[in-house]
Amino acid sequence: MSGAAFFDLDRTLMAGSSGLHWARAAARAGLIPRRRLYLDAWANLQFRLQGSTDETTQRVQERVSAIIAGHRTVEFARMAPTVLAGVLPRLYPRMLHVAWEHQDAGRRVYICTATTQETAELLATVLGFDGGIGTQLEVDDDGVLTGRLVGPFNYGEGKPVRMRELAAREGIDLAASWAYSDSASDLPMLRAVGHPVVVNPDAELARVAAEEGWEVLRFETLGRRLKIAAAVGAAAAVGAAARRAARRRAPRRRGARGE
Repeated sequence: MSGAAFFDLDRTLMAGSSGLHWARAAARAGLIPRRRLYLDAWANLQFRLQGSTDETTQRVQERVSAIIAGHRTVEFARMAPTVLAGVLPRLYPRMLHVAWEHQDAGRRVYICTATTQETAELLATVLGFDGGIGTQLEVDDDGVLTGRLVGPFNYGEGKPVRMRELAAREGIDLAASWAYSDSASDLPMLRAVGHPVVVNPDAELARVAAEEGWEVLRFETLGRRLKIAAAVGAAAAVGAAARRAARRRAPRRRGARGE
């Protein structure tokens, strides 16, 4: 048996959330209102800065299930080019090289994500990975989505369940495997392997990684850029206020008649 490498998608392989790009495509197709898209864009910004939570992820999963129910799978398959056009530029080149180095060392590489199985497999194919593990959606005999899941939601405790199934099927030794993620919600995934690595970790995962001595990779820059921008803006505001105060304190110049 040989090891493998499992990569979370959002904030690990790519900046931000792949779900935002699906929302944009769905809005263009008339499946969700534009207002929902704006809310998802705001949620994506918060996600990039703070990471995900179990509560927000569960709400998203329930909302998506309600949206997709009754639609044909082909409708979503046709959105794939638009979604890829949004996702591919957001990929971290550094993480792609890490994944490919695992392959060059003889390990299989998989995306392991809460998004759909179809999305995970599509991205894995495009990136040259060996496969994808995602959330499996139920489809009826007519190719229509029911809104229900097949098996566990591939999030939290659901990820190691699917990883163990894959490992048994493909002869993978999880103790000799790697896992990469950004969120404390993926602690079950990280603890399922012998070599956990945290990427752009949220506060809770950073704390656990420090306690456990896990490897940490950091290169998400949005939060740092916003802090710098805020500091520059604050400095500019202080400088402007100081100039206004100085002008008020300056003595008035005498007029031409010696007043």
